[in-house]
Amino acid sequence: MKVKVLSRNPDRYFRETKFDLHKVPRNYDPALHPFEVQREYTRALNAVKLERVFAKPFVGALDGHGDVVSCLGKHPTQLSCLFSGDADGIVKQWNVPWRKCIRTLKAHQGYVKGLTFTPDGETLISVGDDKNIQFWDITTNIHGESSSTEIEETPKHSIPTKYNLHSVTHHSKKKQFATCGDTCLLWDSSRTAPLQEFQWGVDTLNCVRFNPSQSNILGACASDRSVLLYDIRGNSPIRKVVLKMRGNAMCWNPMEPFVFAIANEDYNSYMFDMRRLKFPLNVLKDHVSAVTDIDFSPTGKELVTGSWDKTVRIFEADKGHSREIYHTKRMQRLTCVQWTLDNKYIISGSDEMNIRIWKAKAWEKLGVMSTRQREALNYSEALKEKFAHFPQVKRIARHRHVPKHVFTGRQEHRIIRESQTRKEGNRRAHQKPGTATYIPERTKSIVQEME
Repeated sequence: MKVKVLSRNPDRYFRETKFDLHKVPRNYDPALHPFEVQREYTRALNAVKLERVFAKPFVGALDGHGDVVSCLGKHPTQLSCLFSGDADGIVKQWNVPWRKCIRTLKAHQGYVKGLTFTPDGETLISVGDDKNIQFWDITTNIHGESSSTEIEETPKHSIPTKYNLHSVTHHSKKKQFATCGDTCLLWDSSRTAPLQEFQWGVDTLNCVRFNPSQSNILGACASDRSVLLYDIRGNSPIRKVVLKMRGNAMCWNPMEPFVFAIANEDYNSYMFDMRRLKFPLNVLKDHVSAVTDIDFSPTGKELVTGSWDKTVRIFEADKGHSREIYHTKRMQRLTCVQWTLDNKYIISGSDEMNIRIWKAKAWEKLGVMSTRQREALNYSEALKEKFAHFPQVKRIARHRHVPKHVFTGRQEHRIIRESQTRKEGNRRAHQKPGTATYIPERTKSIVQEME
């Protein structure tokens, strides 16, 4: 009898050191490793250089809108599901991994001003220029493929109003949502009239957000440069702070319920503690034009901002300058930014009808990694953190190439700030003692606080 068998040579598919790897005890006595710091510094320098080499943040684009992308909505339970609205009144549903549009809704006449979801993720609520509030059932085809023929869908419920609607947000626990425009209104999805109306002497409100943890707290940005806080358990606002310029958007920290951030027209963003609004916790600088949108990361440790200067910046919550700037030649003025719930990606919408997907860490490797590769990357990250304050490592880590208009704008703003600082110093030096007091940088933007 003749038997055929498969024969394989282990040398072809095993590593050369597969059979001679032995765990050797190591003596960590510093006297036995006199050049350990020098070796680690060289490795840290190489690691930070490779970080810049592999920094390719752009992942892909979602192209399909026919007008300006005005707002984004991330699904509360499905990472792959994204909704976007544009200036044509169209709302599109995207499958992010496939980068395909799987549903198109003719939602409004004119701009789509805001999108939000019910806590269970089964209903999408949209508001627009036509003063209507539309409710859409999104449970069907949430993971489906895009169809070749566009089907005209109708909302499962609609509330026509007499108010201008600029933004919408949903309560994290109850079946209630809030809208803003001429005034701040609290609605119940089962009623066609608002439950409550909040006013505090303002003309219009341009952004409203429910606190995700302290769900009875509601924050809003007004056109009179003020930021208002409401408690829906009462009939009146609880606190108000007036800034020097108008706030365009706000977001709440998902991990610290009392902290919120404001995207402002004065090129900066401000973080506040709602218990004390006399001065901001932090001022996030670096943009050279108005900041249009802002969003916290799911960890609450970082923020992303989009600006009129055609750039996306990522800030650490405890630092004043950005750690990263994203830009492309074709990307125009940013209208909306979102941080995905898995803390991996950033999604931005802009004037030229495009939605872009970015990595939250520009140098991060995507996909499956082997154990050795993951350990090597963790070791490199530890070395970069250990030697982060060394001049050469710091210089390489923070260097970024920016567009020419950002570079020249930054130089111009630096000259303006130095001139203002010099002028204030001269005024204090040449006036009577006590007549010209020093104003801290964090309180310069605060005009008034009211309770």
